[in-house]
Amino acid sequence: MKEAIPSSELIINEDGSIFHLHVKPEQLADNVILVGDPGRVQTVAAHFDRLECDIQSREFHTITGWYKDKRISVVSTGIGCDNIDIVMTELDALANIDFKTRTINDELRQLTIVRIGTCGGLQPFTPTGSYIASVKSIGFDGLLNYYEGRNEVCDLELEEAFKQHMNWSPLKAAPYVAIANPELVDKVAGDDMVRGITIACGGFYGPQGRQLRLRIQDPEQNKKVETFEYKGMHICNFEMESSAVAGMASLLGHRAMTCCMVIANRYTTEMNTEYKNSIDGLIQTVLERI
Repeated sequence: MKEAIPSSELIINEDGSIFHLHVKPEQLADNVILVGDPGRVQTVAAHFDRLECDIQSREFHTITGWYKDKRISVVSTGIGCDNIDIVMTELDALANIDFKTRTINDELRQLTIVRIGTCGGLQPFTPTGSYIASVKSIGFDGLLNYYEGRNEVCDLELEEAFKQHMNWSPLKAAPYVAIANPELVDKVAGDDMVRGITIACGGFYGPQGRQLRLRIQDPEQNKKVETFEYKGMHICNFEMESSAVAGMASLLGHRAMTCCMVIANRYTTEMNTEYKNSIDGLIQTVLERI
């Protein structure tokens, strides 16, 4: 007999929805687009031919609808890998746990998940406006280290090479290298996105090398990041969620990747504050290719 998951671990609201997202199992599509900004959910859904549901709870906004012949859910996550832990876990629960019996389903329902985000470019070949597909993501947040099996889904050689190159401080969370689904990357990135390594930071300021009043532990961090090379691959950008998306998906058996538009280039110190007017091109590309 299957063991039921306790109510303290799988929290189901009175209306039958999952705790944070407030989404019910039947409201989730197999294709999922993740965005950070709750306001961007409506930007994506504006392209849908028809809508099924529109649900808001805290920073989590979900709209499920149809784009041409594809049923898609677009979900906002808020900022950071801690929120990705919530969203990825609850999306998987909606897909693979029977809410009536609180037991795991016998057959895996595999989700296809694409995060659309913004990022800071780190190379001269990633100017503002570029689209970057994260082939591998180095997580500064430490999230995946809390889960069994992380070594089986991570690039351990790259982890060690990166830690040595950075002279990584033992006071920081151990970085992990999550791998995006290769077939999904090929499908979505096509031949018009930059492919490379992404760093998912645990914050916007210090973890990304920004200094205002607080000084950072390693003033040479960004220079080291920019010069790192592994088997011909460079670190192309900073953002804050891609490692958790790819890592959690790998552990749970889903297909996932992240693609971002560069809104700031840290190498050239350029910034585009009007990016909200131009990210729609990336949204349309993902909708066509997901």
